[in-house]
Amino acid sequence: MKEVLIRPMDPGDNSGIAALIRRVLDDMGVPKTGTTYADESLDELYGFYSQPRAAYLVAEADGRLLGGGGIAPLKAGSRDVCELQKMYFDSRIRGMGAGSRMLRQLLLIAEGFGYKQCYLETMPYMETAQNLYRKFGFEYLPAPMGNTGHHSCQIWMFLNLQTSRVR
Repeated sequence: MKEVLIRPMDPGDNSGIAALIRRVLDDMGVPKTGTTYADESLDELYGFYSQPRAAYLVAEADGRLLGGGGIAPLKAGSRDVCELQKMYFDSRIRGMGAGSRMLRQLLLIAEGFGYKQCYLETMPYMETAQNLYRKFGFEYLPAPMGNTGHHSCQIWMFLNLQTSRVR
């Protein structure tokens, strides 16, 4: 496999990234309600991430979409808080550093948008993802923030971008 390229999402990526996210969620046994799986925006991510202070990046190799992740304002949250959203990778590129590279780029984008904190939600059994987030300085929260609609996600994490180790 050639090197994994991380780039901004194009309109033509909508169906491919939605299918990838659903496949990863199915493989991990994630509930279809109260998670990303049920998000109305999943099939139109390009349009959703075209809103102000939002961005979505995709990972591709050999012309195939193999991952993605986004930053957007936290719904019903402070203007200073963004949410790391829909960051999933095909099993073929896990462990190759694409997640670290993408997370770093997304957090730098978030800083550029003027966010001071970043929030995320995940599942308890997504331990590899949690390890990655902790390496970047994310800490666990006792309760969710905002109103994401992801009531099935039971792990909440938070990063102060002003004191983070993004650089």
